[in-house]
Amino acid sequence: MTTITLIDKPGCHLCDVAEGVIDQVLADLPAGVAERVEVVHKSIETDPELYAQWWEKIPVVLIDDRLHAHWRLAADRLHDALLDADAAATPDAAPAKAGR
Repeated sequence: MTTITLIDKPGCHLCDVAEGVIDQVLADLPAGVAERVEVVHKSIETDPELYAQWWEKIPVVLIDDRLHAHWRLAADRLHDALLDADAAATPDAAPAKAGR
């Protein structure tokens, strides 16, 4: 299972855009891959540690707790990173990047 964590706050326009990019990328992933991705939302408004670490960089996107992007999220880069994470988690699976 791959986890995308979106760190945001209410009323953040870029956060809304990032959420849309995540939704788009999940819809475009090959069959089976999207089902192995969990999306978690965390707000800097309710977590003082997240606020201290990320307040000036939101939205922040982590993949399996590692920084993937902040401020702006590129769909093609997220797509490829999720395929790579899925391939690493399921080494017996055929490469999903073929044909992209």
